[in-house]
Amino acid sequence: MEHGLRLRASEWRGILLQTSKRAIMGIISSGFRGRGHSDNPALPPGQYETDGFPVLSAGPAPDVHTAEWEFFIQTETGARHSWSWDEMMALPQDEVTRDIHCVTSWSKFGTTWRGVSLDTLFESVETTFDFTMAHSYGGYTTNVPLEDLLDGKAWVAWEFDGEPLERAHGGPARLLVPHLYFWKSAKWVRGLQMLQYDEPGFWESNGYHMYGDPWREERYS
Repeated sequence: MEHGLRLRASEWRGILLQTSKRAIMGIISSGFRGRGHSDNPALPPGQYETDGFPVLSAGPAPDVHTAEWEFFIQTETGARHSWSWDEMMALPQDEVTRDIHCVTSWSKFGTTWRGVSLDTLFESVETTFDFTMAHSYGGYTTNVPLEDLLDGKAWVAWEFDGEPLERAHGGPARLLVPHLYFWKSAKWVRGLQMLQYDEPGFWESNGYHMYGDPWREERYS
């Protein structure tokens, strides 16, 4: 009887990985629906196109008012650069149109956003570190390499399709990193912490990929 219950270490790892994946998907709220294969070359592998904007999150949406909102960048020296809502609104604005891709398999084409480029925010920041941890109101975290936030790749965005960003989608402001799976575009963003080494955030600690390139289908670790 005891012999029949024994499993090799590799088998246990497989069971634990599948259990972790099921647990993660159980936390996500409604919005995920599987679709068949598409031959559309604009779709990354395993994705389907949607006209909607599914609401997916790991918990309740925090209620953040712009009067209390701020965004910070904290460097390795402890220096903390911060912007209030009014200060952020006074910075140069970008309007960008990008496709977005969620790890739960939906993709939405041609989404339009307005916000401040991370290039603008990092103009006054001195750092030698190569990685960041994004922090959100409500406690969510996700790791993003610094090079994936610069050179016109990422924004702090507060407007979607010409309207203020809804609370359910991360309003008043979220991180927008559209070339990575959308869990990297942290909702209700409040700041970035510079890191010397790449460290896992919330979903990464629960089985998601450390990087999350949709074209390489980097969904799970």
